Amino acid sequence: MNTILIQRTLLTGQSLQIVQGDITVDEVDAIVNAANEYLQHGGGVAWAILRRGGDVIQEESDKWVKKHGPVLHAQPAWTSGGDLPAKYIIHAVGPVWGDGDEDAKLADAVTGSLRVADELKCESISMPAISTGIFGFPKERAAGIIFSSIEKYFSEAQTSTLKTVRILLFDDATIQPFLKVWG
Repeated sequence: MNTILIQRTLLTGQSLQIVQGDITVDEVDAIVNAANEYLQHGGGVAWAILRRGGDVIQEESDKWVKKHGPVLHAQPAWTSGGDLPAKYIIHAVGPVWGDGDEDAKLADAVTGSLRVADELKCESISMPAISTGIFGFPKERAAGIIFSSIEKYFSEAQTSTLKTVRILLFDDATIQPFLKVWG
């Protein structure tokens, strides 16, 4: 069961939550998968999503890459949610720490995910701590970028269908830096 640890209402009216739990069971319109550019879901959050959501997610991901090419930071891909409660999975490519321009790439991945959710007419979205796992992005730094990117997106969006954005975190080692930055 997922637990809301803290919640705020942004000046633009959206609810922003930090949630502890499992993104694969979250009952939202869309979840964000921390993906690689070829949408090969072999590790981390991506593997957990595929394992619970079914092979259809990898099949749809392969078709996306075949049709559109590698996924860019600012232009996430999307597939169905397969067997997950979420209707959609937005596949955001976060930066690998050390590749250069990581802050801008992470901001692009967050902003792109919110934009795709709006294009899909979603009202709720959950995203993990993109790039802070196997991609090595420092957690506190990522938290600041993720929060500011969300606030900036909504302050600049003319209209948005999104009402709730959940930052869904699995372990205490990730939760604590996000709560510290939130504070």
